[in-house]
Amino acid sequence: MEEKDTYRTILKPSEETLFKDRNSKFFGYAFPIETEDDVKTHIDALKKQHHSARHWCYAYQLGKEIVKYRTNDDGEPSNSAGMPIYGQIQSYDVTNVLIVVVRYFGGVKLGVGGLINAYRTGAQMALAASKIVERTINIDFLVSFDYPEMNKVMRIIKEKNLNIVTQKLELNCQITISVRKKNALEIEAIFNTLYKVDIKTIES
Repeated sequence: MEEKDTYRTILKPSEETLFKDRNSKFFGYAFPIETEDDVKTHIDALKKQHHSARHWCYAYQLGKEIVKYRTNDDGEPSNSAGMPIYGQIQSYDVTNVLIVVVRYFGGVKLGVGGLINAYRTGAQMALAASKIVERTINIDFLVSFDYPEMNKVMRIIKEKNLNIVTQKLELNCQITISVRKKNALEIEAIFNTLYKVDIKTIES
């Protein structure tokens, strides 16, 4: 079986969506995130925006190969909000994403079943309003060489259509290249055959 080297995420924050059930309002939001700090930033902003809401429930997932996730019911009955939201992240098969559903209580209790449905629907609407993109999982390499080897290195980069992330072209040259994971071993082997060229993986 070929190793998976792509992942799905969202391109930009979604439009705000709204689901209503018996006077309660559920506003849904989806955000692309890279770190746990991004989660706090978005939640804090939504708490300011919806300062009179009752609950700001969320779930997020981070990681391309090894994933970590977290769910938060924010005062709703256990597993009635965060997990249904996370279920939608799994259903849409996206990562590096945060979904927040903000609830204004409408005076009528919905019961656990009603809450699960409302939070799941809020999350589903936010994801449906998002542009989902597929990205490749890449490995970055640092290629180091002396200036006279430049043409050989650049020829391979051009032939293999490699993505240059950074380059320092002086007497001692260094180029960081980003290579799709499934091609990484082949590219590393090609550079390793070059005399006076050193390639090493950059640990992310």
